[in-house]
Amino acid sequence: MYFTVKEVADYLSMSEPIILHLVHEGKIRAVHDGEQFVINIEQFNDHFDQLEKVKQLIDEWKQEPIPEDPDVKDED
Repeated sequence: MYFTVKEVADYLSMSEPIILHLVHEGKIRAVHDGEQFVINIEQFNDHFDQLEKVKQLIDEWKQEPIPEDPDVKDED
């Protein structure tokens, strides 16, 4: 589904000039329909899905217990 720059700015909670700047830099894929840029919103859904996966991996990593170091010597 294609959205206008204003709709994408609202969706991402960013300003329209920033979205246009990112489009011109090529960081956001967009199509110019003769009057305005339209942006496929699916590219952001994939990005958000990947972010969620990374967050889950980080949470799992934080929950892992710290392994005991075999080189630690009892000094008593």
